[in-house]
Amino acid sequence: VLYDTAHYLLVSLDLPLVGHVIEADPQRPYLACKIDLNLSALADLLVAEGGAGPPSDLPVLAVYPSVAELIDAACRLVKLLDAPTSVPVIAPLIEREILYRLLNGPHAAMLRHIAAGDSHLNQVSRAIATIRENFRSQLKIEDIARVAGMSPSSLHAHFKAVTRMTPLAYQKLLRLQEARRLMLATGESAGSAGFAVGYESPSQFSREYRRLFGVPPRQDIDRLQRGVGYAAVA
Repeated sequence: VLYDTAHYLLVSLDLPLVGHVIEADPQRPYLACKIDLNLSALADLLVAEGGAGPPSDLPVLAVYPSVAELIDAACRLVKLLDAPTSVPVIAPLIEREILYRLLNGPHAAMLRHIAAGDSHLNQVSRAIATIRENFRSQLKIEDIARVAGMSPSSLHAHFKAVTRMTPLAYQKLLRLQEARRLMLATGESAGSAGFAVGYESPSQFSREYRRLFGVPPRQDIDRLQRGVGYAAVA
């Protein structure tokens, strides 16, 4: 997905995304604003507007053009950083305005799907939250399915349809990305980072790391520290 300052990215699930900044310099540095959607406030707005509507097959991430009203609201929210005492009162109002703007834009159906508590997307979202909170532990698909309110087979099918991977493959991706972050940010060795994210076998960690990132852990970190092929992991 490619987007610029005239667009924004809307993501309906907590996916492990990798991003590349392709245009920035000291005079025009890369700046970004990430806003987590308040699902309770979103649900309130949907009730006021007549409900969530029937769920449908929708993308889990999409790029949309930024409009002046939305940019203005986001800028006012950021400016509150200079007025911390105003945040508790003003920030919820601006966030509600942003949700309102989004709900009345081209992505309304995507947001309505997110807010539909009984939708498969919502159930997959609960599974994702469970995996994210426990990715260092040994997880069983039956336990994840129970939290999501689905059968194991249904979870497997819908999870893969939404994320293009299985629940356990998603867990593996989280582990490897966190290990990469630890080695890059704190100088952890490959062995220590692997153990820290739940791997019991250094050889398995190195093998799966190379399969994902293309090179062994140490070589990958050296490359990133030199700024060669750098990727920001979210």
